[in-house]
Amino acid sequence: MRTPSRRRPRVTLAMAAAGTLLAPLLSGCWVGAGGSGSGGDSINVLMVNNPQMTELQKLAPRFTKETGIKVNFTVLPENDVRDKISQDFANQAGQYDVATLSNYEIPIYARNGWLHEMDSYVAKDPGFDQQDILKPMRESLTADDGKLYGEPFYGESSFLMYRKDVFAAKGLTMPAHPTWQQVADLAAKVDGARSGMRGICLRGLPGWGEMMAPLTTVVNTFGGTWFDKDWKAQLTGSGFEKATKFYVDLVRAHGESGAPQSGFAECLNNMTQGKTAMWYDATSAAGLLEANGSPVKGKLGYVPAPVEQTKSAGWLYTWAWGIQKASRNPDKAWKFVSWASGKEYEELVGETSGWSNVPAGKRASTYTNPDYVKSAAAFQEMTKEAIESARPNDPGVQPRPAPGIQFVDIPEFTDLGTKVSQEISSAVAGRQSVDSALKKSQQLAEKISKEYEGR
Repeated sequence: MRTPSRRRPRVTLAMAAAGTLLAPLLSGCWVGAGGSGSGGDSINVLMVNNPQMTELQKLAPRFTKETGIKVNFTVLPENDVRDKISQDFANQAGQYDVATLSNYEIPIYARNGWLHEMDSYVAKDPGFDQQDILKPMRESLTADDGKLYGEPFYGESSFLMYRKDVFAAKGLTMPAHPTWQQVADLAAKVDGARSGMRGICLRGLPGWGEMMAPLTTVVNTFGGTWFDKDWKAQLTGSGFEKATKFYVDLVRAHGESGAPQSGFAECLNNMTQGKTAMWYDATSAAGLLEANGSPVKGKLGYVPAPVEQTKSAGWLYTWAWGIQKASRNPDKAWKFVSWASGKEYEELVGETSGWSNVPAGKRASTYTNPDYVKSAAAFQEMTKEAIESARPNDPGVQPRPAPGIQFVDIPEFTDLGTKVSQEISSAVAGRQSVDSALKKSQQLAEKISKEYEGR
């Protein structure tokens, strides 16, 4: 299918992108601590507080020893770090040279002129080996102008995880490439297979990056879309409606207890504790489930994201590094990015913390490294296949006005996705029907349609 070119909304630097992503701008300018940015032989890095970043912070003195460049870190929870990044980068305050951004934000930030392009640095840094970066990651961090604005620290897709031992005990076989209907049938058969065990865990917690991430992949493969190529909202369309009813019915019939409050963390706990037989979610979960000491290590099988009308359905996500356009030290900032996203850094993590902790999902060479392959044997090949088969520019059965698999890459989606998820989570809780939830959601989406139609 030919993918339509991305329509560019008529937005200016900061003010026109005033969706939830940029809401902090509306409260006035923000100045970082001391009102000054980096300088001399130091750079300031703002990043999310997940385990991989914590490991990076511990290893950063190695970078300083090698380069003489001191790195000052500011580490915050995800919602807080997104707000602070948007404040500093939108105002081009220059307080932070580098920040962790995802493939959702980077094209938007690049379009608004907030990021330093990286092609010129890649060209002068052959040791970095840009072609080793998995193609979907490279493409997702490239903006409308064809230039590269981010380098991935680690990446993920989504797949289905299941208890091989439970399936064997019930005489069940997981298809190599399951459909969602097959998954629903299997969920019914393994529900209650062991005391307190439910058939499947699916996120029901409100949030554009919580429930709406897996649900949107289901919408795509069921033939639905948030918007058609002309920006007309499609949340009451047949594909979106069929997918949402399927998802809600499945989680209500055979899903986890407390589904409306269950996100990634809750499903991870359920799977680890033997409270669910299947789980559809991020490929990055596998490393946690297969870690030393995990009660389910070695008991799990992995298959691609279930499909209906498409060949693949897994999402694509990366925490990547972006360099602020206003950085006072872009050359030193690139040296840090090159180090943190380079092959040598993965080797360093493997040697110092164990290969299961390597920030994988971004480089082809990771998946030919015998140490990593051995450590991640249960899931590494399936993870790589999921990432390489992800189609952010063509995730469904119809042309789209903007890229994105588990999101729509426009600034307004953070607010829209969260509000829609609240309505659908209410349906999961049984407080309203799916029809009612989607009717309200359609009205929310139509407001955005009016802003984008004809552009």
